[in-house]
Amino acid sequence: MKLNAPELGEENELKEKHGYMGENVSPVLGIEDVPQEAGSLALVFQDPDAEEMAGKIWLHWLVWNIPAGTERIESGESPGIEGTTDFKKTGYNGPNPPDGEHNVVFKLYALEEKLDLQEEATLDEFEEAIEGKVIEKAELDAVYPYDHIVRD
Repeated sequence: MKLNAPELGEENELKEKHGYMGENVSPVLGIEDVPQEAGSLALVFQDPDAEEMAGKIWLHWLVWNIPAGTERIESGESPGIEGTTDFKKTGYNGPNPPDGEHNVVFKLYALEEKLDLQEEATLDEFEEAIEGKVIEKAELDAVYPYDHIVRD
């Protein structure tokens, strides 16, 4: 299984519009080679570089029950049920690191079935729900450049 972001280019550099203080829209994501036995997909977007400052890996987006046949998620599209991010709200919430450039990661999970989770579920609830149901996982590393950071 593969996850790609065609509009980000070779360096997988998120654009200013993907930042929280920009347009705050998700990038286009392409999905390939999903296992035939997958019942649904799930997507997690996190900032592991935030751990040093925030004390945890920052959650920017959590989506599950994405149809297994999905090949492309358009910019700004909500492809499934969304959970609560570390911004304390649902939906995509782009990077806005206070301390410079950050590496971020998109994780795509092929799951055996749809998840029985309520909208606004937390990452902990999601991780508990997928336990033993993950068929395959793909990751896409990206970067949010320092020059895209917008301050008031």
